Amino acid sequence: MRTRVSELLGIEYPIIQGGMQWVGTAELASAVSNAGGLGILTALTQPTPEDLRKEIARCRTMTAKPFGVNLTILPTITPPPYDEYMRAIVESGIKIVETAGNNPKDFAPKLKQHGITIVHKCTSVRHALSAERHGVDIVSIDGFECAGHPGEDDVPNLILVPAAADALKIPIVASGGIGDGRAMAAVMALGAQGINMGTRFMCTVEAPIHEKVKQALLNAGERDTNLIFRTMRNTSRVLKNSVSDQVVAMEKSGAKFEEVRHLVAGARGRVAVRTGDIDAGIVSAGMVVGLIHDIPTCAELLERIVRECRECLQRASALAG
Repeated sequence: MRTRVSELLGIEYPIIQGGMQWVGTAELASAVSNAGGLGILTALTQPTPEDLRKEIARCRTMTAKPFGVNLTILPTITPPPYDEYMRAIVESGIKIVETAGNNPKDFAPKLKQHGITIVHKCTSVRHALSAERHGVDIVSIDGFECAGHPGEDDVPNLILVPAAADALKIPIVASGGIGDGRAMAAVMALGAQGINMGTRFMCTVEAPIHEKVKQALLNAGERDTNLIFRTMRNTSRVLKNSVSDQVVAMEKSGAKFEEVRHLVAGARGRVAVRTGDIDAGIVSAGMVVGLIHDIPTCAELLERIVRECRECLQRASALAG
């Protein structure tokens, strides 16, 4: 399936596995790449930059195809050593980086001078235009349906994708609410050149998370996510569980971040996905959980999505005849 995105990234299908904390390891990234998409290692899942170097090397023993690294740069009280992680990426010879968080003007030049292709995640057209001006190659446009941080504009992909496609010269991939070929066909008809999926890849054989978490995602409906940090204007979409329910209730009562910090700690989320105790912490998930009904291998999933996408586009084309 040749698009501007598949050609830029050197992949068979324009399908990207987005960076996911605790999930984007060599097992999943290599499986997606071997299946014809673009697998992504999540840099900050690794405790140190040196551990990231080792994970990149390990991934290379599992696939000869292109894969990338996600580096999400967010303002925090005690930020990780972002520059050192970036150095590990560059010195390891990675040629594709998915970035998110801060304005890319601060880091895009450092990556571009090493010939790295940048896929930058944006939740609004204005931020996408800024990213384009600062030299990113592809924008991953994230609709309100997405897991993680959907921004504060609350614009879903049915509006956001065509708006971004109209405004940008560089190609876009659609992210958020995408889990099958129907959605891929829809966003490509809206102007996207590919898709970026996170939650759907959590429900694959190769995803390094506990089977109980996969089953919880399978059992969830489209209404089984929570939006936390709304009152703090740092919205995050996560799976509905006892912890996220408690955070929402506390926010409604006026709680500040310091009062919920112990509930949303990343270490607790890691325990949840690794042990299968779904109520141990926050688990990121998008509304697409309502459309996930099985746990295939990555190869089976990509083949199915591409087949369904082609069938949907053909049916739609026939209607125009």
